[in-house]
Amino acid sequence: MLNKPVIYQVFTRLFGSDKNVNQPNGDRAVNGCGTMDAFTPTALAEIKALGATHIWYTGIIEHATQTDYSAFGITKDHHAVVKGKAGSAYAIKDYYDVDPDLATSVPARMKEFEALVQRTHKANLKVIIDFVPNHVARQYHSDVCPEDVEDLGATDDTTKHFSPQNNFYYFPGEQFHADFDLQQDEAQPYEEMPARATGNDVFSSYAGHNDWYETVKLNYGIDYTAGRIAHFDPIPSTWEKMLGILLFWAGKGIDGFRCDMAEMVPAEFWGWAIPQVKAQHENIIFIAEVYNPAEYRRYIHDGHFDYLYDKVGLYDTLRAVACGYANAESITTCWQAVDDIRPHMLSFLENHDEQRIASDFFAGDAMKGRAPMLVAATFSTGPVMLYFGQELGERGMDCEGFSGRDGRTTIFDYWTVGTIYRWRNGGEFNGENITPKEVENQQFYKTLLNLCSNETAIQQGEFYDLMYVNPPSEHFNPHKQYAFLRHYDRTTLLIVANFDDQPASIDVQIPEHVFKFYRMNKRGRLRAIDLLTGSAHSISFTSSKPTHVEVPAYGGVILKFKTI
Repeated sequence: MLNKPVIYQVFTRLFGSDKNVNQPNGDRAVNGCGTMDAFTPTALAEIKALGATHIWYTGIIEHATQTDYSAFGITKDHHAVVKGKAGSAYAIKDYYDVDPDLATSVPARMKEFEALVQRTHKANLKVIIDFVPNHVARQYHSDVCPEDVEDLGATDDTTKHFSPQNNFYYFPGEQFHADFDLQQDEAQPYEEMPARATGNDVFSSYAGHNDWYETVKLNYGIDYTAGRIAHFDPIPSTWEKMLGILLFWAGKGIDGFRCDMAEMVPAEFWGWAIPQVKAQHENIIFIAEVYNPAEYRRYIHDGHFDYLYDKVGLYDTLRAVACGYANAESITTCWQAVDDIRPHMLSFLENHDEQRIASDFFAGDAMKGRAPMLVAATFSTGPVMLYFGQELGERGMDCEGFSGRDGRTTIFDYWTVGTIYRWRNGGEFNGENITPKEVENQQFYKTLLNLCSNETAIQQGEFYDLMYVNPPSEHFNPHKQYAFLRHYDRTTLLIVANFDDQPASIDVQIPEHVFKFYRMNKRGRLRAIDLLTGSAHSISFTSSKPTHVEVPAYGGVILKFKTI
């Protein structure tokens, strides 16, 4: 396992968008689009300065779009089966190509991506891209795949609903139909005959407007309509083709894959494919979007994933605590549920699927994200991730077009993200256009994430939850405060997060077991440094007297001291 990765996720086409017209449902010509060239050495240095070790370039691989690139030999997509003017980055149209929206020169798009990888590595950052294995755009077709590569579906037997060697699931004799207009602004309606299963496991010829109707489900050898019977011997065609795609992108020098909806693809495929990729690229990492805790260990141990999303545990709990729907002491159950696999769990508070912390749909204020982010970042040795603009308090409250006002930053539309636009300031990154509050929030993230990158006790240290010895009292409120230790060698960190809107003067009980567990000598008063502020403190660290801590509203402390 690596030292604790700190991942900066960026929606690539939005990062460098500077037109700032923001017309709802505006096309590329009206609203503009950011390109890979926006990630200049200066931009990458700024991202690195935040404490990032990895950058996840979201939306690199070519996907379906309403923008017409047929002049460049790219097949045009029917608008009825594309969500938004720009289209979803998760409706892959050609696994072997770079999305043309991201290129300064469309014919040179792959060379521009290769240059981006080189620039990123030169900035001492590692590159992660999406791998979307469960589904593809309805009009998937590779224009540029290697000559020896057979395109998906090219030799499928479309007279069969299921065959282990088919790449798709078919409904012979049935045409694709939906509860929305399949013509829209096109001259002819979209036609698909025979219909294929839709990406969110809709095994019928029909798709609703709330389905992933812009995608079709890939067939990994499981017959879902016959009781989920697996047919893995001989190896299904889709397995072989997906392995080839993984090896293609790994060969571009990237450092990791974030695998979209990995649990919708059988763990047996991952257990077969990942070791083969790592045999040729031993340091490459695989991150799985998995939401079913019952499947976690199978996707780690059998599927060979390095990291899994900690969504239904830590994310959901921290969100509930930040919003006042749950008590801080409930965080304890998060580590207890995954204690044996905690180094494999990736924590986050925002990503492209989730609502922004500062949105009206989440906490309504970026300040309220600080205490949960403090816990998410320092809770374990596993990775932590933030979404571009989170560090500036981006609210995600625009009504962009296909993506309405929902507290999320659009993944379907051409748009300029306000905080990023002002932070970039035309590529100057000189801080002139961001507000004092945004600067303050950015500094908090910068301090915290650099600690994750540089503080050994956070990267490698053991974890000790202190909540069991700190029941409700006059000087400790477990409904609003969460306290724990991280310890490595002779260094201990006392971390306290305060989810309250008021500063807290609290006493933290330290159990006798801590000193035995870490083989510490009792030394009474110690000199400690708050790593978040740099201020020095004299604290009591014994089992006989509580440790007194002053904690800011919506914030916390990380007190570092030596214990021998």
